[in-house]
Amino acid sequence: MPRRHFVLAFRSKSIGISRQGQVMGKGRLEAFSDGVMAIIITIMVLEMRPPEGATLDALRPLLTTLLSYLLSFVYVGIYWNNHHHLLQACQKVTGSVLWANLHLLFWLSLLPFATHWMDDFNQQPLPTALYGCILLAAAIAYWILQRRIVAADGESSRLRHALGSDWKGKLSPVLYISGIALSFVNAHLAQLLYATVALLWLIPDRRIERELGQAG
Repeated sequence: MPRRHFVLAFRSKSIGISRQGQVMGKGRLEAFSDGVMAIIITIMVLEMRPPEGATLDALRPLLTTLLSYLLSFVYVGIYWNNHHHLLQACQKVTGSVLWANLHLLFWLSLLPFATHWMDDFNQQPLPTALYGCILLAAAIAYWILQRRIVAADGESSRLRHALGSDWKGKLSPVLYISGIALSFVNAHLAQLLYATVALLWLIPDRRIERELGQAG
């Protein structure tokens, strides 16, 4: 093989481009996203400090810390789970899909900061409102990622058929906005509303699995 052709072939392989013009496979995207989400969880747990004593009384002051961590852990887990199914339905990874994915990871990476602040000042409106703003931004980013995958796959998009009406995806931003507003009335009620949205998404969503099963 001539040197020039060898270099071009190596470059095409290194960025995942095939001779048909396909962009890189989704394996690297999924692995990178999994790593970022794992780091997010690690940061959150490293920010937790053990009790100053070895009794239940020493543990009680950390109850809000544990609840805040649990809420954020559940949210990261929900995004990880749904992101996995999203990429299962994805047929092509384009530049816009990559940037949309990074946009989602950016907002999720702010969760440790928002969790820690809300825990330190759990009765104050601004930290709880900011936590809700990050959840809202992540939900919007996830919606954008869905749209970019559908656009990249075109008319043959399996994700387009799987999403359907997506009532939970439409309801969640409304509840986040309500929680942000409620933060300035009662921070604890706003936090309870965020937890309610998390419980809503914990219910298994079989849409993409059904679509992939029918396609298979």
